Amino acid sequence: MTDHDPFAPKEYNHAAKTPPMGFNTWDCYGAGVDEKNFLANAKVLAEKLKPHGYQYAVVDIQWYEPTADSAAYHPFADLCMDEYSRLLPAPNRFPSAKNGWGFQKLADEIHAMGLKFGIHILRGVPRQAVHRNAPTVTPGVTARDIAAPYSICPWNTDMYGVDPDKPGAAAYYDSLFRLYAEWGVDFVKVDDIANTEYKPHDPYSAKREIELIREAVAKCGREMVLSLSPGPAPLSAAAHLCRYADMWRVSGDFWDRSEALDRAFDLCADWWPYIGEGHWPDCDMLPLGVLQVNEKDPVYRGRRSRFTKNEQKTLFTLWCMFRSPLIFGGELTMTDDETLSLVTNDALIAINQTSSDNRPLVSDRGRAVWTCLDADGKRVVALFNRLNEPQEISVPLLKERVTVTDLWTGEARLLDPRAPIPLDAKDCFAFRIEE
Repeated sequence: MTDHDPFAPKEYNHAAKTPPMGFNTWDCYGAGVDEKNFLANAKVLAEKLKPHGYQYAVVDIQWYEPTADSAAYHPFADLCMDEYSRLLPAPNRFPSAKNGWGFQKLADEIHAMGLKFGIHILRGVPRQAVHRNAPTVTPGVTARDIAAPYSICPWNTDMYGVDPDKPGAAAYYDSLFRLYAEWGVDFVKVDDIANTEYKPHDPYSAKREIELIREAVAKCGREMVLSLSPGPAPLSAAAHLCRYADMWRVSGDFWDRSEALDRAFDLCADWWPYIGEGHWPDCDMLPLGVLQVNEKDPVYRGRRSRFTKNEQKTLFTLWCMFRSPLIFGGELTMTDDETLSLVTNDALIAINQTSSDNRPLVSDRGRAVWTCLDADGKRVVALFNRLNEPQEISVPLLKERVTVTDLWTGEARLLDPRAPIPLDAKDCFAFRIEE
């Protein structure tokens, strides 16, 4: 979407002018990250990834749950909450939150590193606030008054949805985002809001809540990226998502499985028309390096990504050609140099951040070919072998022999349009045409 973007946001000032880049705690810590480990990862982010454009450090789900310790939720746990039914960081896990500071001190420390600070929230109002009939910021309106008690998250017990038509509902969301602005939050990932997988009878049922949240972001007095999760978001809602969100998930949770990577090609082929400034279809985090460090099952705890080297290269190339947000999911203090070099490839990152005319030329069960224009207007092509065996892939667009630059190695080579490119299983070849 280059010259005319029919989905360009008009009413709202979207913060994500380019695909957001950063780190999120979910793939490595689940719900159990604490302040010490978060800051340790943020320091690596600042030192080793920030020079390549990564800037958002995001605390994922259940920072308000004192006993959270892994990806396994504790049903109906007692949550930390203020007098207006707004969740607060658990001080036993985030000591800087004591004495009413919330995330302000932690955000200040992240900002001092030259980074931006993000949090995850679940849509709605805490169940415990509803059950206690606790007040909200609107005098005379309680959490029970604004709750939609039949609108619940199917995989987490923390929240009820908010009924957007109830008096005080919009004011509640406004109060949340004013609080986040006071803390210094730059990125908010809102969960249980874009998914159709769990609600096939009522796809995109949280549409009005999304609108309330976008209005709250617009009024909070601080620029924030609004990320909607999880997927798959419905393709039929693309125009609405482009208008109200900075980024939204096109898949369910993306983990390091070959079939998930293969499925990503099909999703990208569906969603590419909706790539544009301020609105980015999101393929999910990069599950690379060391994952699930506090997983209870020792089989999975602290494991390395199951993707092969070819799959990791293919994953990063596809995310960049599609212009998906680049959010690293591995434990950064444990990440090896080879993985870091993969996700700091400046040639591919430039494609992710500055390219245009991104689209598939070929997308079938065995191969994919993507193209775009780089910031200098040069044509870029990426060939992908989706098979578990080697194959040769022809290069579309070429009519004569040309010199190209391999975006992974930086080496120049001569391509003949009559000679297909041999690729190993699950491998890719990305290049810029020089003449």
